[in-house]
Amino acid sequence: MPLPPPLDLVCHPAAPDPCVRRIGVTVAREADGGLDVRYGLEGALDGLRLPAGGLPVERLWAHTCFELFVLAEGGEAYREFNFSPGGQWMCFDFSAYRARIDSPAMPAPQLDWQRSGDALTLALTLPASALPAGALRLGITAVVEHADGSHRYWALGHPPGKPDFHHRDGFALALPATTP
Repeated sequence: MPLPPPLDLVCHPAAPDPCVRRIGVTVAREADGGLDVRYGLEGALDGLRLPAGGLPVERLWAHTCFELFVLAEGGEAYREFNFSPGGQWMCFDFSAYRARIDSPAMPAPQLDWQRSGDALTLALTLPASALPAGALRLGITAVVEHADGSHRYWALGHPPGKPDFHHRDGFALALPATTP
């Protein structure tokens, strides 16, 4: 299935990003309900901390990573996925805003990280079994850690105030249910 044109993430206005020019994302729903997602970061990669692996999986979000928040349309519960350039990934489940619950075991997503010149890309596929059925709302985000240890927060949309990827207003992309 061809991917739609990319959506541009925006850096949180409280801290502009001097290293990253752009983060674009494409999302396509597969016929079976899975998701194909492509992230593309362009900028001065040498000014960023790009984990090479070995990070504690529970804290991937504390370093450079791409994130995807998935909510069933009209629901309260949501799932957070973190994908590190080191190849690691993690999933967290929440029953409501920041109310973490145990996550069931799930199959590993297919991840393909590439770095070339001033670009870092991730192509990933999430199986339908890792997602709620029906229409979805997605929060598409990125945490960018700079060489000096500072962080920048990118998202399709930011609610007012400090960066908060869990806020319902950040689930900015609506995807219809798949049809059999």
